[in-house]
Amino acid sequence: MRVGIPRKEMSYPANLPAAGSGRNHPFHSGRVRLEGRKREGKFTVTRRSRSHLPAVFVLAVAVAVTLGLLVGCSAGTDESFEGAAPGETTGPAGMVDGKITVASNIAYPPFEFSPKGEPRGFDIDLMNEIAKRAGFEVEYENVQFDTIVRGLDTDLFDAAISAMTITKEREQQIDFSDPYFNADQALLAASDSEVQSVDDLTEASVGVQAGSTGQITAEELLDDEQIREIIPYRTIGKAFLALEDEKVEGVIYDLSAAHGKIVESNGEIWFVEPISTGEQYGIAFPKDSPLVDPVNQALAEIKDDGTYDKLYEKWIGMPSEEIP
Repeated sequence: MRVGIPRKEMSYPANLPAAGSGRNHPFHSGRVRLEGRKREGKFTVTRRSRSHLPAVFVLAVAVAVTLGLLVGCSAGTDESFEGAAPGETTGPAGMVDGKITVASNIAYPPFEFSPKGEPRGFDIDLMNEIAKRAGFEVEYENVQFDTIVRGLDTDLFDAAISAMTITKEREQQIDFSDPYFNADQALLAASDSEVQSVDDLTEASVGVQAGSTGQITAEELLDDEQIREIIPYRTIGKAFLALEDEKVEGVIYDLSAAHGKIVESNGEIWFVEPISTGEQYGIAFPKDSPLVDPVNQALAEIKDDGTYDKLYEKWIGMPSEEIP
């Protein structure tokens, strides 16, 4: 049975340049005033005192008492600090003016892209809504996708949202939120095709982009004898041209991008059904980040109150089959 899909103009461009490298992470160092100091490079070194031992002892006791009082007075406060030293993780107790740095490869519509210099997309709207409910602001850092895990592992970023699949390998280095998106595939066919479901592909040829998740999914269907033949193409565009020329009966493609192709086809292509892959996207964090719990709480509220459905239909172009 065909699934109806509302046709509407999507707000993301078909082609985007690769994202550039992100900004350097700022590190901040404190300064302490000491008498009789001299500079060696950028560090401060204090000259050795010529005072007698009793004076040194008295001074040491005074400093220790003063530090004890300061620590006691500051205990329990939530005063923010600027940046994070290596090995430390910023979070709700240490955000800079209530802001966190979120990494993303902002060149992957409809999840994240920047048509007018400002980040937009499903991931961006979702993260902004989470931030509003969790009580912090987000500053996005546009980075190459393959630098995100290392950046989180070394505390260059407080979090990352970039259509990132949750995997066991990545979980050894970083933490993830609860899943926020089922990264399923979609079966697309010509509008006048007799293909009504995957079950109709036993004698059919299916086009895929070589090396894509769509090819992996098609190979699993081939092994189960659910399709007759797979024809890989260098680009997904060539796979859809083959569908238009009736060289294949269907194309397996990312569900998240399927609606854009349907709109581009002016009614020549239709959505047959989703194909589950078991893959899910999650928001990524440095290990043991204090942000994980408040983000998960806000995410659960978004899923429960209908906000998630609205964002999904806005950016994916169809109702959500299942909320993760």
